Amino acid sequence: MNQLTDLTANKKRVQSIDILRGIVMIIMALDHVRDYFHIEAFTGDPLNPDTTTPILYFTRWITHFCAPTFVFLAGTSGYLIGLRKTKAGLSSFLLKRGLWLILVEAVIISLGWTFDPLYHNIIFQVIWAIGISMVLLGLAVRLPYEVIFAVGALIVLGHNLLDYPEADRKHDVGFVWDLLHNGRFDTYNFAPGRVLIIAYAFLPWTGIMFMGYSAGKLFEATVEPIKRQKALLIIGSGLIALFVVLRLINEYGNPFPWPPQKDALSTFMAFMNVQKYPPSLMYASITLGPALILLALIENVQNRFTDYVKVFGRVPFFYYVLHLYFIHIFTVIAFYLEGYGSKDISGQTPFLFRPVQFGYPLWAVYVIWIVLILALYPLCRWYNKYKATHTQWWLSYL
Repeated sequence: MNQLTDLTANKKRVQSIDILRGIVMIIMALDHVRDYFHIEAFTGDPLNPDTTTPILYFTRWITHFCAPTFVFLAGTSGYLIGLRKTKAGLSSFLLKRGLWLILVEAVIISLGWTFDPLYHNIIFQVIWAIGISMVLLGLAVRLPYEVIFAVGALIVLGHNLLDYPEADRKHDVGFVWDLLHNGRFDTYNFAPGRVLIIAYAFLPWTGIMFMGYSAGKLFEATVEPIKRQKALLIIGSGLIALFVVLRLINEYGNPFPWPPQKDALSTFMAFMNVQKYPPSLMYASITLGPALILLALIENVQNRFTDYVKVFGRVPFFYYVLHLYFIHIFTVIAFYLEGYGSKDISGQTPFLFRPVQFGYPLWAVYVIWIVLILALYPLCRWYNKYKATHTQWWLSYL
């Protein structure tokens, strides 16, 4: 009976990670659908209080939870994988998987974003950030747990100190520093007619992954569920409190302060608008804080909704690749239905079949998003079952 109870508890703690990951990945798809289908995606800033609407602001802001939660849980999963491996085995796995993800970002993911088989643009985004962070974590796992935690905390809490010298140089910091911390979608030519776009500078994301790895200790089978949930609630609440305090002080933790606006709603929007590229301390606090609280609250929840979303959470890489290609295929179909022709395929952006003035109202974005999720579910369910019944070595890399 005790073994059965332990097995049930173990299943719940791991399922809560899958459920949370599934939720944020569904939300992530909303942002990517907006990128391709919203009429103002390339011409306006949805987070600008002066020009946005509450629903458009919410549509963009809610997706802020996705990348940090995704990266954090990748670190947590790394810790749990390590419970079944030696330190050397875990290090080797993380190094190889990290390098594989970097290659995938450059070859498969970039193609999904651009649909350009000649690779005029390669984009380093979240998969690149996860990949290089896994490589660094693979090198670090041989260190004591306390050192990994300290390094992660130091990066997350302290990396915004680098904002000041970057601002002094007007963010003209060069290729290596753009990869490390600045990012901001800076571009670099790596061959004639070929450009690398750096969207995700990796250092802050590495800090988040290291913290996720450190949090994995809470998910060991020896930790009582009530203690784990209490710890997650305390840490999550503490992060939200840290965000509020730092935002009210309005000095450190985000490169730009929030100015009072014309009305209370606009002021609230400005208050909540924090920097994602690269992720500021305030951004990490207000996204990971609620995510950890939700992780605690859903551990004992099982219903049709959680059964549905955890299917996506169990196959994150498969889902991520698939959703990009589906969105872009949907875009191609809409492109031709709207009367565009071959002369319009390539334009002012790296994304083929997506003219700047193309798009639909926001309500249509939500409809397309729902259709996308419904279309992806049976494929993800099939792949989840396939992984559960097959043991090929390469499945651990997908």
